Amino acid sequence: MQQIEAFTAGGVLSGAVARLAGMRDGLEAAKPVNVDRAIWYPIAGGAAERRGRVNIEQDDLLVLCAETEDLPIHATWHPVELDAGPYRITGELPTMPGFDPGRALSRPGGQFVLLRDVRVELLGHPEGGRVERPHAFVNRYAVERVSADIELGFYFPGARFLTAAGRPLA
Repeated sequence: MQQIEAFTAGGVLSGAVARLAGMRDGLEAAKPVNVDRAIWYPIAGGAAERRGRVNIEQDDLLVLCAETEDLPIHATWHPVELDAGPYRITGELPTMPGFDPGRALSRPGGQFVLLRDVRVELLGHPEGGRVERPHAFVNRYAVERVSADIELGFYFPGARFLTAAGRPLA
């Protein structure tokens, strides 16, 4: 079993999932994520609730923090700041050395992208604290805003893009 934290629009679900050969492969299997010994932490306040076993659809996942062995070898890591639902996510996104966004033939496949050195916090509520984890998978279709040092339009379709300095991209 592997411990996970699943960030959804309504709160965070913490619990255990069956250890998979690769977490990304498990997420891309188009099956619900089965979480055992689940505890629900609602954003709207209130006490944490023990829920036993919970199934979460991939579309409901905004961020999934989990141990991973899927780290790319020889990657160049780029700082990114993402907004998805009620969360701001900062971390580093891998690209292959020599990656040129304007000429790249390779496009990200699947619904989730991997980040390392991740911090997740509630948008507009710094008093709510933050969660820091070594790795997370972000639902790229749920991202609404991206700030990065490189163009990542095909990574996060539908998102508004800012430069690393916080200015909108032309």
